[in-house]
Amino acid sequence: MPDPISWAMAWPYYLMALAFGYVLGSIPFGLIITRLGGMGDVRKIGSGNIGATNVLRTGNKKLAAATLVCDALKGTIAVLVVKHFYGPEMALIASLGAFLGHLFPIWLKFKGGKGVATYIGILLGLNWPYALLFCAIWLGVAFTFRYSSLSAFVASLVTPTALFFTGHVQMSEMLAVLTLLLLVKHHENIKRLLSGEETRIGQKSAPADEPPGSTA
Repeated sequence: MPDPISWAMAWPYYLMALAFGYVLGSIPFGLIITRLGGMGDVRKIGSGNIGATNVLRTGNKKLAAATLVCDALKGTIAVLVVKHFYGPEMALIASLGAFLGHLFPIWLKFKGGKGVATYIGILLGLNWPYALLFCAIWLGVAFTFRYSSLSAFVASLVTPTALFFTGHVQMSEMLAVLTLLLLVKHHENIKRLLSGEETRIGQKSAPADEPPGSTA
């Protein structure tokens, strides 16, 4: 059990780290970038998601790439800023805040992205070699099976496991929480994978009223 006095002094900092991460994570870059790019409201096309995968359905690869980078960097910045001022433990709390902000932004009635880009950005800030590991696994699974969602699932399950067995226990535990949230947000993708209806990479998307797979 933590010392009650220590906890009484520390909890405002934990709350501040969580709130700081949430505010950064909740910036809906997909929505902002597509509107600035003259593409309208990205929520009205494809899966209705604000992540890079759905932005790509506008047909503008540059906007999709910009969304991917910005959604990743908001996680990285949240982690690095808090780590710099308050240390690695607080950075883990900020990572949770950033991820929750991306998934459930208050500005969009808690309907946000699915978290893959932000997950990678958080890994970049916490321990960048594991971000590379995540990306390598994602690419390997995507090349083999051609499912973006399956690639994200496998990478997000393997990465916390690798962190645990290499001695990064606290980081592994937090990433396991993020993985659980990521899987919950992808429940429709999981259903489609199990039924054989998930959209493959490069496959023509379903109409807007039949949302295709989206993982960003």
